[in-house]
Amino acid sequence: MRTLGALLLLVGIVGFFYCSSHLSGLESIPEGTSLGNYLQYDAGKFELGRYLALIAGFIGILLSLFPKGR
Repeated sequence: MRTLGALLLLVGIVGFFYCSSHLSGLESIPEGTSLGNYLQYDAGKFELGRYLALIAGFIGILLSLFPKGR
């Protein structure tokens, strides 16, 4: 589990910086856009990717610290 945790942490870090670098070059999402239409914009997709990468990194930290559970 420790190896899986390290892998998820690495994927989370790389994914976060990848999405952040692409997000900086895109137009922002117009104000008032509902969440249902959020993914129709490229910026919305990369924003979601950034959050998913953070979640993967957080799970990786937990698996690295507690490989057998507590």
